[in-house]
Amino acid sequence: MSASAPVSEPVTVSIRREVDPERIAEATAWVQTGVNLATKYPGFLGSGWVRAGEDSQVWHMLYRFASEEALTAWEQSGERAWWLSMGQGFVRSERSKRRSGIEGWFDEPSTGSIPVVDPDGTTSTVTVAPAPPRWKQAVSIWLGFFPVNLAFTYAMSPVPGWDAVPLWLRVLITTLVLTPIMTYWVLPFVTRSLRNWLAR
Repeated sequence: MSASAPVSEPVTVSIRREVDPERIAEATAWVQTGVNLATKYPGFLGSGWVRAGEDSQVWHMLYRFASEEALTAWEQSGERAWWLSMGQGFVRSERSKRRSGIEGWFDEPSTGSIPVVDPDGTTSTVTVAPAPPRWKQAVSIWLGFFPVNLAFTYAMSPVPGWDAVPLWLRVLITTLVLTPIMTYWVLPFVTRSLRNWLAR
C-alpha cells in the first residue's frame, strides 16, 4: 500500500512595513504594483493592504497562496525581486509572518477585516478570526505530543545501553528528534483534524 501524498494547505503571509511618510503616494503605487504582479502567479488566492491610520507610516499587507509550492514560486520569482528593489528607497523596515496550521497561534489574538483583491480584480473583505483559546491550543499540542513521545520511548527502550545514557542527554536526543516531527507532520495533522473545534 503506497503512502498518501501530504495534504498541501493554503498559506497566508502577513507583512508589516514602515514606510517613509513623505512618500505615501509612491508607496501606494508600489504596493498595488506588487499585488498586480502576484495575481499572475498560479495558486494566488487574493491579497489586501491597509494603513494603520491616515497619518501612520505603518502598513499591513496580507496575501494568500493555495500551497507552499505556489507561494515559493512567487517569492523566488525575478518579478518579486525587482518589485522589492523598487521599494528600498521608502520602506524603512519590514516584518513578515506565515500562517498555516498551528503557526498563527503564536500571534496575539486579533479580530477585524482587511480588503482583499481577488484574482479576477474584484475587491472583497477577509475576516481575521481570533486565535483559539490557550486551553484549546494546549489540548491540541498534547494530543499530538503524547502519542509521538510514547512511540519514541517504546522504540528506544530495546536499544542497548539507552538506559545508561545520562538523563539530560536522553532528553536532548528525544527533543531533537521529535521537534521537527511535531512541527512538520504531527501538529499540521492535528490542526486539520480539529479545525472545526478550534475555530468554534
